[in-house]
Amino acid sequence: MPKINREDIQILCNHSNWSDAGVQKTLEENIYNGVPSWQRFLQLLLLALGVSFTAAGIVFFFAYNWADLHKFVKLGLIEALILILILVSVFTKTKPLIKKMLLLAASILVGVLYAVFGQVYQTGADAYDFFLGWTLFVFVWVLFSRFAPLWTLFVILINTTLFLYAEQVAYEWTEMFLYALLFTINGLLLVGFIWIPKALKLPPFPSWFVQLLALATITCSTIGISGGIFDEPPAPSFGILLLLALIFYGTGLWYGLKTKSLFYISIIPFSVIIIISATMLDFSEEASMLFAIGVFIVASITLLIKILLNYQKKWAS
Repeated sequence: MPKINREDIQILCNHSNWSDAGVQKTLEENIYNGVPSWQRFLQLLLLALGVSFTAAGIVFFFAYNWADLHKFVKLGLIEALILILILVSVFTKTKPLIKKMLLLAASILVGVLYAVFGQVYQTGADAYDFFLGWTLFVFVWVLFSRFAPLWTLFVILINTTLFLYAEQVAYEWTEMFLYALLFTINGLLLVGFIWIPKALKLPPFPSWFVQLLALATITCSTIGISGGIFDEPPAPSFGILLLLALIFYGTGLWYGLKTKSLFYISIIPFSVIIIISATMLDFSEEASMLFAIGVFIVASITLLIKILLNYQKKWAS
């Protein structure tokens, strides 16, 4: 067995005469976090905080000393910092995690560089140009780093760029079309992050990153569909979003059952509850309907929790 988990121990305890001392020893060696695990956690936490506070300090330094610095000093300092971080990340023999954290800091400073450049020369560019340039120029680092926090930054930049582009340039885009587009892009990214490592036999991405992306995808569909219900007449992209959401939700529930993940089995029904509540509210806003919506939410969430507990007991046995 490559790695024993809590469920394996429980099954062995139920079907064998394993002693309590043996169970306790196995739990301490394989399940419980010992001193080395806590030391590793503190190392990662302090490293992440150090990089974050350093990047934030650089940003506040430029904000506070803005009027006292020459424009070439402003740009030169940031460019030098980015260059140093990249050189240290590529050519030194430090730990891979430290190299990736330095690359994350350099990616953040790219955004600072674009902001400083735009303010020094008053380019007059729209806000989406800033995030688009930031997204494009860190793409290669993101692609080859295989670092989940850096991918998180990249996904945030993509969503921000599209949102600002729709707000400042693409006036013909409806709000429904924007949410359908964001849902599609985030959904495709989610599928890619789940299946590509399996297809190429690569290490999987951390579960927190995949679940965060799934939550962002569900949020886009929930907001889009709930808002589209109140549109009269419905936008053409509403039907497309609804169809894509049905396919995605069905696939998500299947994947959750297959992988025994309560996360997908919980967020998808919760989204459906919100959408159904919005549909009921669209029919009538009278007090009786509001009361019915409240009863529906309480009853449906209670039922959902009961189903989740049943699955948890079933998979644990």
